[in-house]
Amino acid sequence: MTRTPDRTRRFRLTVAGLTAAVVVTAGCTLPAFAPRTDVDGEAAAPGTAPTWRSCPEVADEVVGRRAPDIRYECTRIQVPQDWAGGSAATTGPGAGETFEIALLRARSTNQRDRIGSLLVNPGGPGGSGVDTAVYLTFGEQYGGLPDAILERFDIVGFDPRGVSRSSPVECISDADLDAVFGYNPDPESQASFDDFVALNERIGQGCGAKYGDQLPLYGTEQAARDMDAIRAAVGDDKLTYLGYSYGTLLGATYAQLFPQRVRALVLDGAVDPRQDLIEGSESQARGFERAFDNFTRWCAANAARCPIAPDARAAVTSAIDKAEVSPVRSADGREATAGWIFYAIVSSLYSEPGWEQLARAIDRLNEGNPSDVFRLADNYTDRDSDGDYSNLFDANLAINCADEEQRPNLERIRQLQSEWRSRYPLFGAPLAAGLVSCTEWPGGSDPYPTGRAEGAPPILVVGTTGDPATPYEQTPALAEMLGVGRVLTWEGEGHTAYPQTACITQAVNAYLIDLTVPPEGKRCPAR
Repeated sequence: MTRTPDRTRRFRLTVAGLTAAVVVTAGCTLPAFAPRTDVDGEAAAPGTAPTWRSCPEVADEVVGRRAPDIRYECTRIQVPQDWAGGSAATTGPGAGETFEIALLRARSTNQRDRIGSLLVNPGGPGGSGVDTAVYLTFGEQYGGLPDAILERFDIVGFDPRGVSRSSPVECISDADLDAVFGYNPDPESQASFDDFVALNERIGQGCGAKYGDQLPLYGTEQAARDMDAIRAAVGDDKLTYLGYSYGTLLGATYAQLFPQRVRALVLDGAVDPRQDLIEGSESQARGFERAFDNFTRWCAANAARCPIAPDARAAVTSAIDKAEVSPVRSADGREATAGWIFYAIVSSLYSEPGWEQLARAIDRLNEGNPSDVFRLADNYTDRDSDGDYSNLFDANLAINCADEEQRPNLERIRQLQSEWRSRYPLFGAPLAAGLVSCTEWPGGSDPYPTGRAEGAPPILVVGTTGDPATPYEQTPALAEMLGVGRVLTWEGEGHTAYPQTACITQAVNAYLIDLTVPPEGKRCPAR
């Protein structure tokens, strides 16, 4: 079946026991259930030029077809597991060992006046950049990159360490993922909370038993150093990069580590690196609550398209309350618990077209049909129709917890759960409860830097005023932290902006191609 990419990228929530600093999917979301075709071949040793091979089959399996006029090539490179010790290190976790990083290069047959490579990351963390590079070649009508970019750059996608094809972290069973996502998103009673903690503890123990001291090596700073190895492997003197959502954190980290090697960075759906785990979770609770309010106002004003009008909040809240007592069962026996409904809501808020889908899903659920709820939730969780998951959330958890130096204790989480429940009625308590995942995660941490990118050229930081997952307030914060950031604002809804409108597209294209920085304070209208 041909899969058409939609336009949502994911910054994964810190909820239901799986922390998520930023999905793909996180922009353009990759459809769920895309098979992960392996990138075959021997990985190039550190510092050596890789050998690229033709791999159109990746496009066939990821999307179901190939983009016209695009050549796909794949390779692998080896990187040190621990860049602090380098490949010759002899002590410590990862010493002398390597990870393999999978790359895909998409090159237009209409390419002219080639500038170099455009490295892309879709966010997550845990999203596949290899898949993303394929989707971005399908043209603007599918939410892909404009021809002006495809004609000037090779599009290079990579799966970061621990993700998909790049030495993947795989330690959470499908049954445990079902349990996590289906769990009551607000475990209010002490007994429910204790069971929730026990589930997360079991997950942490399993991953710790499998990976041990290696777990901190999946953090963001290590991955940003891998990006410099990729830059060298594709033959570019300086990096040109497009990062969405969590990908903005990767790009910001790269700019701090290698400011002199930056040509142009577009950071769309900005993450403020200075927020700790609690601050970041509350920011998301605020962002999703605001986006849900926008959905309810749209619903009241568009009753013909919103079957749960006029009070969409009451309808959604009622559906969750009923599911806690008596969840609707689908034909295959799967129950639409409060957790699955919650994730359907989260999934729908990543793009404005999702609003109508959510209203229809809740309406059909009230009629006894949970299929649309499951479709929305499964798209977010990357669960296929057989109940199998990708490793997106295994990697998401490993990366986020490796990045976090300070993890709140259970007493503090219970306090936040109560405070945020009143402050952010639908999303506050689940975001607070989700902090448990890193609290129960084993291994140490490897926090990324949070300073200025001294010596780097201007970096374009793009924000969307209605973004639920990376709320707009983080956009100027990231630009200010870097010291060389220039803010571009889209007054729209959903998660990430480029290439959503002509105004945004023209500004970003001019920056990537000609290094023309938008004027200070530039804002683009929603339409």
